[in-house]
Amino acid sequence: MHLAYPAVLSALLFCTGLYGVLARRNAILVLMSVELMLNAVNLNLVAFDVWLSRTAEETLHSGQALTLFTIAIAAAEIGIGLAIVLAVYRNRGTSDIDKLRDTAEGRGTDGPDSDTGAAGQPARAEKAEATA
Repeated sequence: MHLAYPAVLSALLFCTGLYGVLARRNAILVLMSVELMLNAVNLNLVAFDVWLSRTAEETLHSGQALTLFTIAIAAAEIGIGLAIVLAVYRNRGTSDIDKLRDTAEGRGTDGPDSDTGAAGQPARAEKAEATA
């Protein structure tokens, strides 16, 4: 089998995972897309290991060893990631990444970055008067 077939399949899997990371709003689907990207890397590692072992006299199978290491790291990442997502879902009631990003940036709180002015009046009204 040619090296191009698994390399093209790996590139398609990686691009699909990258699209899932960039376009999805659900944290669990983002984790699944990261797993898809890691599996694309694993496929590439094994394909190049087989291709290089045909040309080399000594076969170390380092690509397969790295694949096992990547699978172990991916399992740990999914375990910790799902625990974080479940904890956030219990506290916030959503796993939508955009809503979680809004709460992390301090929108809607009474901190120094809030929408209230110095006298407790909304700063939006002051901005509207300044632009009029």
